[in-house]
Amino acid sequence: MNERENNLVASVPTTLFIGGQWTPAASTFDVCDPADGTVLRQVADATPADGLRALDAAVAAQESWAATPPRARGDVLRRTWELVQAHREDMALLMTLEMGKPLAEADGEVTYGGEFLRWFAEEAVRITGRFGRNPEGTGQMIVSQRPVGPCYFITPWNFPLAMATRKIAPALAAGCTVVVKPAHQTPLTTLYLATLFAQAGLPAGVLNVVTTTAASAVSAAIIADPRLRKLSFTGSTQVGRKLIAQAAEGILRVSMELGGNAPFVVFADADLDAVVEGAMLAKFRNIGQACTAANRFIVEASVADEFARRVSAKVAAMKVGRGTDPDVQIGPLIDDAAIDKAGHLVADAVAHGAVLVTGGHRVEGPGTFFEPTVLTGIGRDCAIWADEIFGPVLPIATFTTEDEAVAMANDTPFGLVSYVFTRDLARGHRMIDRLDTGMMGLNAGVVSNAAAPFGGVKQSGVGREGGPEGIHEYLATKYTLLPVA
Repeated sequence: MNERENNLVASVPTTLFIGGQWTPAASTFDVCDPADGTVLRQVADATPADGLRALDAAVAAQESWAATPPRARGDVLRRTWELVQAHREDMALLMTLEMGKPLAEADGEVTYGGEFLRWFAEEAVRITGRFGRNPEGTGQMIVSQRPVGPCYFITPWNFPLAMATRKIAPALAAGCTVVVKPAHQTPLTTLYLATLFAQAGLPAGVLNVVTTTAASAVSAAIIADPRLRKLSFTGSTQVGRKLIAQAAEGILRVSMELGGNAPFVVFADADLDAVVEGAMLAKFRNIGQACTAANRFIVEASVADEFARRVSAKVAAMKVGRGTDPDVQIGPLIDDAAIDKAGHLVADAVAHGAVLVTGGHRVEGPGTFFEPTVLTGIGRDCAIWADEIFGPVLPIATFTTEDEAVAMANDTPFGLVSYVFTRDLARGHRMIDRLDTGMMGLNAGVVSNAAAPFGGVKQSGVGREGGPEGIHEYLATKYTLLPVA
């Protein structure tokens, strides 16, 4: 690291943030730069007891925060958004260092993640109910919205800022207090964010951050506590299924943003220039490490060769390297397990008859780099058809009819997002109705927006984050009858 990087990393608190205080833990763990494996910092490694102390703080602050006027809650979020913008260069660099994404993409995440703070600052004052006479005319019905209560958030490593703000902002806007457990690979961004919330005047105990390598044990203790009222998790379906089972014991409200297997459907009438541009965004943003990443490229046979030729030329020209290099487009994958998974999926596809057009191998040297890759001739018997790749690998399959395209796209237990490219407006509307996903990009390779409801169907999860719908995940409806005198 250079002097600026060293100074930035050294400025981030590395203890637990509980009750407004930075508190050490009995042990620490290393946070490493995936570009070269060097240790960035040692961070507090929380125990289950530490997690429960964080929940104690959230519970203690719940009543007063819920009673805080909505405008005041929104003002804290707005001031935090302003601080994020003021420190955007540092936040972007910090994400690049601990996660590996190219610096330009990290800067984009500062914009995207910050928008949840700004959006929900504005939504805090728009929590409404209703009032009206009952049908029998015997009383007045008052329907009001109240904060759910203390929340526990488990956030992933791939979008360290946005996945935190997407949960924290609506909860705080609604009047809930929170405990956040960031991924152990990328805790520095969340810790830095906590300092900005404190500078913005967030009362002690409203936001608490516990970093740990004992995620299962810490989470189990917090989820089992009857004072917790809400659990939100972003990550794999496998882990989400276990968390839902744990949450069932206490009948917790849950929001689960889980795995994806996004189809990218290209019809022959599509604008191929727009298709290729959309494909590069949908596949290689965040090095392919996104739940919204296009996983299966399903292309009409008559244009499949031309699409493969065009996209392969762009992929082969992508520069791989440390994300701090402004010319780099593909940074490192998060760890060796991610490299092994990508390599296995490519090898399995080739063994089943796919053609490796470009890439397909680990980059030799330090760090966890994998070549951006294109495969053609993918069949449904390939593991890559069913498994979420989470890496820079673009597999192409073909179809001949619209019905076949729909069947192929829906051939998965997941349903987070889909992408469709066609100039036929009627076909586009049919695809909106026929594809089993919670989100869709029609002639667009990126769909995420703070003002839109983010979430999936089937085994991609339950609940929505963002948009007007997002704050309702943290509100409980109360009905009161006022008899007519």
